[in-house]
Amino acid sequence: MVVRENFQTQLDELRELLIELGRLTGKALDEAIESLKNQDLELALRIIENDVKVNQLEEEINDKAILLIAKQSPVASDLRRVIVAIKISSDVERMADFAVNIAKSVIRIGPSKLIKPLEEIPKLAGTANQMLSEAIQAYTDEDVALAKSMADKDDTVDETYGRLIQELLGMMKEYPDDTNQIIQLCFICRYIERTADHATNIAESIVYLVKGKRYDLNE
Repeated sequence: MVVRENFQTQLDELRELLIELGRLTGKALDEAIESLKNQDLELALRIIENDVKVNQLEEEINDKAILLIAKQSPVASDLRRVIVAIKISSDVERMADFAVNIAKSVIRIGPSKLIKPLEEIPKLAGTANQMLSEAIQAYTDEDVALAKSMADKDDTVDETYGRLIQELLGMMKEYPDDTNQIIQLCFICRYIERTADHATNIAESIVYLVKGKRYDLNE
């Protein structure tokens, strides 16, 4: 019984670390879009500098998970919990990388006047960040229904992304001197779309955790 309680305590610690990883990543994504809206280059630089915290936390999660497998030799659902923690931490870390990439694009755009009002891009980012938040909540609660709801949100993100890219590329003839900015805005849209994809990956991991079988939410 003591061994089981110790194992559960370590699983709980692993979950708390993942929740913190999600919080830091969500904050980075919010700040990345804020830096874009305000063309705040100092904030963009801080996002890049702070990414080391996310990387260190992901390493800590991986180390703890591997040690847990080595020492406790978990089986069945317990083993899935540890494996899923490793998989989710990888997806969340990639989402943090996309926040860094957005910040780098903000720096490349610089203080140049934006060619279009930033309305849809922040809205798109808000949906992707909501997906991250809900994915972490679904993981915490092992909520399959919430996890599966990611599919509809991902479809919305994909549709908006495709429309925005077409619109931006269509502006190249009208704004030939702003080609760099247009390309960077396209990149930013792509980073947001990939963020939503990784949130969907997390949702699939949650279904696997609870049901013990793979489920493709991108079908």
